[in-house]
Amino acid sequence: MADDKYTADGELLARQFELHRSHLRSVAYRMLGSSSDADDALQETWLRLSRSDTDDVVNLAGWLTTVVSRVCLDMLRSRGSRREIALDEHEHPDLHDDDRGTAPESQAVLADSVGVAMLVVLDTLDPAERLAFVLHDMFAVPFDEIAPIVDRTPAAARQLASRARRRVRGASATEPADQQRRNQVVDAFLAASREGRFGDLLALLDPAVVLRADDVAVATAKAAVGSGAPALESELRGPRAVAGAFSGKARHARPVLIDGMPGAAWAPGGTPRSVFVFTVEDGMVTEIEVIVDPATLEGLDVVFVD
Repeated sequence: MADDKYTADGELLARQFELHRSHLRSVAYRMLGSSSDADDALQETWLRLSRSDTDDVVNLAGWLTTVVSRVCLDMLRSRGSRREIALDEHEHPDLHDDDRGTAPESQAVLADSVGVAMLVVLDTLDPAERLAFVLHDMFAVPFDEIAPIVDRTPAAARQLASRARRRVRGASATEPADQQRRNQVVDAFLAASREGRFGDLLALLDPAVVLRADDVAVATAKAAVGSGAPALESELRGPRAVAGAFSGKARHARPVLIDGMPGAAWAPGGTPRSVFVFTVEDGMVTEIEVIVDPATLEGLDVVFVD
C-alpha cells in the first residue's frame, strides 16, 4: 500500500511538472541561450522537485521558476568565459514560445525580441544581471522574488535588471539618427533644467514618466535637506513631480553615454559621482534613473560625449 501511495504521488508530481514544462523551458532557454543547456536545466529542476517535500508549497509554478532560475544561474557562473552561440539557433522554435505578453507592457517589445542578436547581448551580461533582466522583463517576476535568487536586496535586483536593460537597448540602438535624436532630447532637458524652464521640462516628459533613485541618492539628498537642497524620493511619477525635481538643477551635469544610453553625469575631476540615465521613446523622456551608489557607478560604462 505504501509503495502504491509513493507511486501515485510520483505520478502526480510528474504530471504537475509537465504542466509547467513549457514555461520552465522557455525561462531556461532565455537564460542560457542553448537548447541542450535548457534541457539539462530542466532535468536538474525535475530531480530537485522529486527529492523535495512540496506539501507546503502553495504556488508550485513560482517554486519551480525559482528552482530553474537558480540552476541556470549556477550554470551561467560555471561557464566562466563567454560562450559562442550556434548559428542555427536563430531558427529554434523556442524563440517563438507562446509566453509573450507575460512581461509588463512597457517592456514587451524589448523582452520579445529574443533572436540571435538578443542572445549575443545577453551573453555579455553578468549572470546575475541576465537573470534579473530575463525574469523581470520577460516573465514579470517581481523583484521581491528575484532578490533572494541573486542574493541581493530588491532594490539591488532592480539595479541589475536596469543595467542589463540599458545594455540591451544600447546594443539595439543601431541607427545613428535615432541615437542623435535621443541625445538631442536629453540635451534639451538638461538645458531646461539648468535654466529653470519648468514648462519646457513638462513638454519633454512623457505623461507616464517615472524617476527612480537608488538608496544612496535618496540618503544623500536627505542629508543635504538642511542646507536647502530638496528631498529626493526613491520613485516619482508624473511630469510635474519629475520636472519639479529637476527644475533649476543639473547646472554641473555633463552629457554622457551610460552603457550606450543617453544620460548626464556630475563628475568633478572627471570621475562620475552621480549619473542620470534617460530612457527616450518617440522624442519623450519616459524614465530617468539616478545612480549615486559607488559600487554601481564603478560597474557602469560612462563615456563623455562633449
